[in-house]
Amino acid sequence: MIQDKDKKREIIVKRVAQELKDGDLVNLGIGMPTLVANYIPEGIDIMLQSENGFIGLGPTPKPGEEDKDCVNAGGQPASHVLGSAYFDSAMSFTIIRGGHLDMTVLGALQVDQHGNLANWMIPGKLVPGMGGAMDLVAGAKKVVIAMEHTAKGEHKILKKCTLPLTAEGEVDLIVTDMAVIEVTPKGLVLTELAPETTVEEVIAATEAELIVSENLKVMNV
Repeated sequence: MIQDKDKKREIIVKRVAQELKDGDLVNLGIGMPTLVANYIPEGIDIMLQSENGFIGLGPTPKPGEEDKDCVNAGGQPASHVLGSAYFDSAMSFTIIRGGHLDMTVLGALQVDQHGNLANWMIPGKLVPGMGGAMDLVAGAKKVVIAMEHTAKGEHKILKKCTLPLTAEGEVDLIVTDMAVIEVTPKGLVLTELAPETTVEEVIAATEAELIVSENLKVMNV
């Protein structure tokens, strides 16, 4: 089981990037999901949408090459690619709510075996608001969760979410530092293991019941 935090994040975003398909329009959520832009597979032509108002998000700029007027939804320096377009928030959310996104990648506080997602608040803690998460999970054709498998030793993949929900039954795929898990009508299916990780470790780190795929393999990261 991998312990280094930076290595964990790298494994997660590299594996998520493998879900991208040629021609996709994809939204990357605030935080770790934005790093997926740095690992788009060679030969895959996609456009990344940022909810703060543009299509054509590029990789993180190198130090000294940042443009203060070009940031992602989390306010971090971003770059843009040829053919990018800028617009206001109304247009941005028209794209999201109109069902034009092929995929969205989001972080999570909790996910459960029914595909429910909690990722916007912890009761009693000050939060800036839900942001665009509710719109993204309802509007995108595919919802991928990118997160660490546990938080301070506590389970994040549960039988039932205990935090306020962002959406019910919208999650399609969960990618963590330990595994790739598909959300299916039959339950959560463990399809891939991270390098140096065992089935027993994943099961122990997951409260929800897991169905181990007959074609279980190791992540290609």
